[in-house]
Amino acid sequence: MFPNKSFTAPRLGSIVFIVAQASSLFAQQKPDGQHDFEWEVGTWKTHLRRLVRPMTGSTTWVEYDGTSVVRKVWNGKANLLELEVSGPAGRIEGLSLRLYNPDTRQWSLNFSNSAGGVLSPPVYGEFRNGRGDFFGVDTLNGRAILVRFIITCANQNSCHFEQSFSDDAGKNWETNWIADDSRVKE
Repeated sequence: MFPNKSFTAPRLGSIVFIVAQASSLFAQQKPDGQHDFEWEVGTWKTHLRRLVRPMTGSTTWVEYDGTSVVRKVWNGKANLLELEVSGPAGRIEGLSLRLYNPDTRQWSLNFSNSAGGVLSPPVYGEFRNGRGDFFGVDTLNGRAILVRFIITCANQNSCHFEQSFSDDAGKNWETNWIADDSRVKE
């Protein structure tokens, strides 16, 4: 299943279990992160780069430009991001529902695009020192993979988003989605 024969699906399950347990144990020590995404509410100009065939050795990237609109939901306990970008490779209409769990003090990021119409498995995490780190488990071409999503912002008007996949328990990561957003002044 994986190039590294010591990495198996049960080990991946153990990683998920350990991460979930650690999150629960440390939740009471972390500050309330319910408002972590409030900076993002508004309209953004988005430049997106996407790796065409992740985890295949491909180095072909396609680029898109468009907008992201983020709305606060449930008084900040959730938000909804609508992405509309287009480029030579076509158009992407995406939706990200971010939900805050007050018990774990973490967010889940749930993504769907209009072409597929289903939510992908969520990534979970939080912001620390101005950086958002989110991790999850998914499948790609029938193989179990880890997913990492990182959010970094230079300031309140400029943010960077990166998604990476790993099929070797997180030893190596391949970046496959890069978005740079700049706030549209309203």
